[in-house]
Amino acid sequence: MIVGKYWLAAACVVFGIFSVSQALASPWAEVGDSQLRSDIEILSAAGVIDGITTHWPLPWASILERLRDRSILGEPDFVRDAADRVQHVAQAQMHFGDVRFQASVDGTNDPSLVRGFDGLGRETAITQLSGEYIGATTAVRLSLGAELHDHTGRTAFVPDDSYIAQKIGGAVIYGGYLTHWWGPGWISALSLSNNARPMPQIGIARSETSAFASPWLSWIGPWQMEFFVGWLDDSRIATNTLYNALRVTFNPLPGLEIGLARTEEFCGDGHPCKPLAYYFEFANDNSHVNHTNDEGVIDVKYSSVLSGSPYEIYMQLMNEDSSPITHSGTSHLFGASLWVPVGRNPLRLTAEYTDSVPTLDVFSFGDVLHGFAYNNGGYPDGMRYRGRTIGFSLDSDSTLLTLQGAWQDADDWDYTVSFHHAAVSNPNNTIGNVVTTAPVHINMGEVRLSVPFRSVNVTLAGRLQDDQPRPERGFQASIEAALTFAL
Repeated sequence: MIVGKYWLAAACVVFGIFSVSQALASPWAEVGDSQLRSDIEILSAAGVIDGITTHWPLPWASILERLRDRSILGEPDFVRDAADRVQHVAQAQMHFGDVRFQASVDGTNDPSLVRGFDGLGRETAITQLSGEYIGATTAVRLSLGAELHDHTGRTAFVPDDSYIAQKIGGAVIYGGYLTHWWGPGWISALSLSNNARPMPQIGIARSETSAFASPWLSWIGPWQMEFFVGWLDDSRIATNTLYNALRVTFNPLPGLEIGLARTEEFCGDGHPCKPLAYYFEFANDNSHVNHTNDEGVIDVKYSSVLSGSPYEIYMQLMNEDSSPITHSGTSHLFGASLWVPVGRNPLRLTAEYTDSVPTLDVFSFGDVLHGFAYNNGGYPDGMRYRGRTIGFSLDSDSTLLTLQGAWQDADDWDYTVSFHHAAVSNPNNTIGNVVTTAPVHINMGEVRLSVPFRSVNVTLAGRLQDDQPRPERGFQASIEAALTFAL
C-alpha cells in the first residue's frame, strides 16, 4: 500500500513536468533558500542594502531598490558577485503578467530531527504542484500536494505556500498558507519558524522597508511590520483555536537590527472569545491568569565587515510570561556567523546554540522552569500545529548546539556540512515533549549537496545520528532527495 502511494506521488510529479512551462515566480524572497539568504546577509553587512534581514519573507521591492540606488563598483568582488546573484534570483521571480508553474518531490527514510531555515521534508514523502501569477498589484499562487506520514501510512492534503496577495498603498494584504521565519537564527527560530506546516491565515505587512520621512521617527531607520491571524485547524483539545502574530523589525544604526514580536493563541473551544479585550491583557500571575496563551520575543543582530570578512552576532529571547525581571520564563538563542573568502563566494561558518529550558528571569540561568516553553495549562496542545512546534524544532526543555559550514562554487553547486548536538527534553519536564517520549541525547551529522541542472534543482542529503527520539533507539542513517522542476 505504501509503495503504491510512492508511485502515485512520482506519477504526479511526472505529469507536472510535462504540464508546466515556466519557473515559479514570487513577490517575496521566501523562506528556504540559504544561499539567497547568505547573499542578502553579505550585502547587508557591507552596507549595500538595509539591515532588515531577519523578518522572512522579505519584500523584493526594498532589496532591488537599494541595489539600484547604491553603487557597488568599489566593493570587493565577493560583494559584487552576491549582488549579481540576488538580482538574478529576483529577476527570475519578479515576472509580471506571466503564469508560472513548478513541481517538486521530496523523499526520505527518516525526516531530519533538526529543521533549520533551509529545512527539507517534514514527512517521509511529499509532492506538490504549484502555479503562480503576478500582476502589477496582485499575486496569486495555488499549490496542491500530498504528503505521506510514515508512522501512520496515511496521506494528507498539502496546500502549503498557496496565497493571494494584494498591494494597497504601502501595504500588502494577503491570505493563504504563508511560511514565516522570524528571527536571526539559521538553525532555529524560537517563536515562529518553518518547523510546523503553515496554517491558514490572513495578514498585512509593509510592501517595502523604507525609513519614516518624519524627523521624529526617522531615527528608527528602515523598518518592517507584519500582523496576521491564523486558524489552528488541526485535531486539538481546544478545537478552533485561533493564533495571531505581530512583529516589528527596525534598523536604527548601520549593522544593528532589532526585532520585537508577540504570538498568541486565543479563542477556541472552552475559552471566552474577546480578542480585542484580551490582546492588551499583559498581566499574568496567580491572582490574574491570562485568558490567552502568548509569547513575547526580542532579538538583536549586529553585522559588519572585519578585515574583508563579513560577520554577524545575534541573540533571541522568548518570554512565556509577563515580566522580564520577576517572572519571564525565558528561552534563549545565541549565534554567530563569519563569511571567509574562498574564491568569489565566501564560505559561511555558523555556530548557534538554542535553549528552550526557560529561566525564571531573562538571565537567571540557575533558576529554571521545566516544561514551561510552548506549554500552557489553558491550551493543553500548546504552541504546536499538526504535531510540530510552531517555533524551535526540538520543542520544550531542549538544547541544541550546531556548527555549520556552507559554500557555493562557481557552478552554483551548494555544499553544506552540519553537526548537531541535541539534548531533547529533560527528566524534570513532566509536561512532555512532542519530539520524544523520554529524554535523549543525540549527536547528528549531515552533509547536503544542491545541484542545479537547467530547469531542475536536485538536493541530496545524508545524515548519521548516534541515537533516536524515543520510543525508537540506537544508531540511525538516513538519506533524502528533493527535486524541484521548473520548465
